[in-house]
Amino acid sequence: MAANGEKQQGHRAGIYKQKNKGHKHGKHRTKGEIERENKGRVSVTALTKKQRKEHKKMDRRHKANQLRRNKKDMVLTEKRRLGSRDGPPHLVAVVSLHAGVDAGAVTKLLRGEGAGGVVHQERGISGVSDSFGLILPRFKQRFTFLTQNTADIHSLLDVAKIADSLVFVLDSAEGWDSYGDYCLSCLFAQGLPSHALVCQGVNDLPVKKRVESRRALSKITEIRFPDARLFPLDQEQDATLLLRHLGSQRQRKLGFRSRRPHLVAQHVTFTPNSPAEGTGGGPTGLGTLCVSGYVRGRPLRVDRLVHISGHGDFQLSQIDAPSDPLPLNSATARPAKSGKGGDVDMLDGGEDEAAVRVLMKADPSCRESLQTEAEVDPMEGEQTWPTESELLEAEENRKNKRVMKVPKGTSDYQASWIVDEDEEEENGDLDEESSDDDDDDMLDEAMDGEDEEINSQESGSACASEDEEEEEEVCSTERTGADQRYDEHIDEAAEEEGLKRYREARANEMFPDEVDTPLDVAARIRFQRYRGLKSFRSSSWDPLENLPLNYSRIFQFQSFERTRHRILAEAAAEEEGAMVGWYVTLHVQDVPVSVMESVQSGRPLILVSLLPHEQKMSVMHVLVRRHPSNTEPIKSKEELVFHCGFRRFRASPIFSQHTSADKHKMERFLRPDAPTVVSVYAPITFPPAGVLLFKQRSDGIQDLVATGSLLSCDPRRVVLKRIVVSGHPFKINRRSAVVRYMFFNRDDIMWFKPVELRTKWGRRGHIKEALGTHGHMKCVFDNQLRSQDTVLMNLYKRVYPRWTYDPYVPLSLPWVKREVTVEMDDLDME
Repeated sequence: MAANGEKQQGHRAGIYKQKNKGHKHGKHRTKGEIERENKGRVSVTALTKKQRKEHKKMDRRHKANQLRRNKKDMVLTEKRRLGSRDGPPHLVAVVSLHAGVDAGAVTKLLRGEGAGGVVHQERGISGVSDSFGLILPRFKQRFTFLTQNTADIHSLLDVAKIADSLVFVLDSAEGWDSYGDYCLSCLFAQGLPSHALVCQGVNDLPVKKRVESRRALSKITEIRFPDARLFPLDQEQDATLLLRHLGSQRQRKLGFRSRRPHLVAQHVTFTPNSPAEGTGGGPTGLGTLCVSGYVRGRPLRVDRLVHISGHGDFQLSQIDAPSDPLPLNSATARPAKSGKGGDVDMLDGGEDEAAVRVLMKADPSCRESLQTEAEVDPMEGEQTWPTESELLEAEENRKNKRVMKVPKGTSDYQASWIVDEDEEEENGDLDEESSDDDDDDMLDEAMDGEDEEINSQESGSACASEDEEEEEEVCSTERTGADQRYDEHIDEAAEEEGLKRYREARANEMFPDEVDTPLDVAARIRFQRYRGLKSFRSSSWDPLENLPLNYSRIFQFQSFERTRHRILAEAAAEEEGAMVGWYVTLHVQDVPVSVMESVQSGRPLILVSLLPHEQKMSVMHVLVRRHPSNTEPIKSKEELVFHCGFRRFRASPIFSQHTSADKHKMERFLRPDAPTVVSVYAPITFPPAGVLLFKQRSDGIQDLVATGSLLSCDPRRVVLKRIVVSGHPFKINRRSAVVRYMFFNRDDIMWFKPVELRTKWGRRGHIKEALGTHGHMKCVFDNQLRSQDTVLMNLYKRVYPRWTYDPYVPLSLPWVKREVTVEMDDLDME
């Protein structure tokens, strides 16, 4: 306290006083403790950009793993279902690829007791004698085996379309012969399912030569089957190994069959229609065909159309559910699950075999129609009331009656139909304009044929005298026996036709699309359907201009790709109808009796359910490539045999280049060095589908000429035929030239004056004026011509296929390689 007694004041800290941190007592949480307590739970608002990126990456990875897992499970389910009690039996076709091997010996081993199976001889394929059902309780699988003869190439291809596996029987020394290689080419082009290679006779060889024989055979087979395993089949244990391999191997999916319900007939009956329903059951009668078999591919609906390979499209009336003739376990019977379309459960083999239940019946108001072509009304064109001027003109024409001589007693109405000669000449041009494209093609072929005849006459006149002398010296009776036997196999008409084709193909290769201007017909009349284009790539061409009458009979999609994706997606999600693996009986209406005759003759019956719109006609385009084994010229609009998916038919297509432009140049012949688009009138088929083209020879043998796949369905695809009219320079100036031999009168030159000219050496120009009246013309070019140059003019017209669609394809005779043997005694030893 102060001496003077004054009160002491305390110190107040200023704003700059030091503030120390508080003491850390150790009770706070670290970052690691916070993360452990949250257990990965984070706030969405607290995520940084880097964290969000990492989470998106993990989500994508998890989603990909889920899709991969689901797809793997689906594949395993389909694999385990095939041949099991819930799926159809494993259909195996045994095919021999060599004339010296016996496929029946293979099936004999497979049905032997050593394989451990239960054979049901009566449960095979209807109509096929060498077929049987096989149950393997050891593997819990069931099989259906059939032996297919390779002589009938159509039946072989049909069986390969629906078979789950193919067993190729090879020769132990040669593998396959020439016809076996031909069959393999057809099968690979169509789409080869899962397969196995089998050979017999290896164990009969000495022990030291077995390894060498297998090595040599493996070297032969690796050309066609680089990853296939070769199974020796001489003992019963070999048959067990083969059955295990067939039941567990990876199945190859064929797109055109996996998207459509199909079945192979195991039991077929035919009931003729009553007289009230239609014709009788005679040779031309119709009836109901009851086809029993296992549903494969996709669920089968009763309101969809079915196609019987080689016979046409038909409607179903109902689907029955008989008992399973090949039960895997007959002791325990378990009904299959019913789909949404059927309210009746399937019966297993343990149930009463006589019990047949109706799964579903067709509703006439909902099922697909058999209409293939659009209804054509020729009077549907626009009809307008005539104007007053037209009425007055018609009245004047009626008053101004022409005087003409008519037979006695002819009325005025009859006389109006009599045409004078002058009117016939005036209407001649109109008649030529109304002619179709086939007439122009016939004229082109005739002109080409005249050139060839002239060339042949020139070459023949030089050797005429020599031929006469030789004919005097050599007589037909002095021919040797070898020559006579060789001539027995030669068809002279076919030889002449082949020579003509080779000459046409060679002329088209040397002078592509070049034609000669006729002397007796004006060029403006002969080429009145053709027009010039400034640029083939960029010039416009209306796809709806001057369409033929056949285009009124076909159907067209606004967007074929969009419709295709929609229909295939709906087919993939289909859950109504007879489910896959059910044994059903289909009642097919109005089937000709020829179908039953085909089954009785030993050919298998293949039935496939069509997708919507697949019975309707349109313009189909197929992308093919020439098969290397065929070298014969194939001309456009020549009749060919098509194998397109499950269908086969005959048609006359046109060929065109495969480009991405809006216009495509027509090819006169099928090119061997480039892919070609084949356009044809045919029923709509949704890709993918393999396509094979055959040509039938005069002796009945069908040769494979091209293979490919289905491209699209587009009637608006413009295919232009080009002709090239050529001329020769007569006088050459610096920038102009006088050209002759392109036309032969002044009117033709003035008619084609707007069309651009080109030369073989790359010059471009146009017609300036006509000189005289004999076809000489003055032309101007971008540079001086050369004396050896040729002046060309390109003209185009749109072409269409011929309507020659025929669903009936005759059977092909066995393909035999002709060999002529000559004995030494018959040779002239001079």
